[in-house]
Amino acid sequence: MANNGSLLLETHGLEAGYGDVPVLWDISIEVRSNEIVGLIGSNGAGKSTLINVLSGIVPMSRGTISWRGREISACTPKQRVELGMIQIPEGRQLFPGLTVEQNLMLGAFSRKDGQNFAKDLAEVYELFPRLQERRTQLAGTLSGGEQQMCAIGRGLMSNPKLLLIDELSLGLAPILVDQIMDALRRAYRERDVSIMLVEQDVHLGLSMSSRAYVLETGHIVREDQSELLARDPEIRRAYLGI
Repeated sequence: MANNGSLLLETHGLEAGYGDVPVLWDISIEVRSNEIVGLIGSNGAGKSTLINVLSGIVPMSRGTISWRGREISACTPKQRVELGMIQIPEGRQLFPGLTVEQNLMLGAFSRKDGQNFAKDLAEVYELFPRLQERRTQLAGTLSGGEQQMCAIGRGLMSNPKLLLIDELSLGLAPILVDQIMDALRRAYRERDVSIMLVEQDVHLGLSMSSRAYVLETGHIVREDQSELLARDPEIRRAYLGI
């Protein structure tokens, strides 16, 4: 089913790389409000590079990025965070010497509405009860799944409009992935937040999203409703081993 929400993020002809090495070519994508979009592809396809370009971490060489119709190609990562674009990076990148709660509160650092911090923290703990149990524990001592919960909770504390989640399931046990996905679905339903989910696990990426892009060697080669991609014989053969 098509999403009729307003256009949130849009790129046209985006190209980027590292030094003289090109990685992305002619990337045109869009994410609408209240939408979960998958970005799937094999390892080395350029998925993380695209997320880093959208976040402003990696510069682009050509093209445009627009946020709610306004071009933000020259905006800094901090400015993009202030707009509501929040990245949950591959590898979590928590502050290991700080407690769980301190890491969560750092997610609210750029916000101006201080009166809502306690309410949002309570909501994060409701989504991830394990974080509340470990709120005084150092983040560096958490398990991988708990660290991913903390990273997502930190992102939610920023009151995001768009979460860019890079390789959520990497290295995690399936039961923990299911718990985290359930929490994300609930956050999506209860908050005005869109999600772009970057996944090497194609089955997971398609089952979570309503629409998806397929990235191969730096090019978008397919875009369709996720349920249609999941049934496509070529996608099933190339990515699902069926």
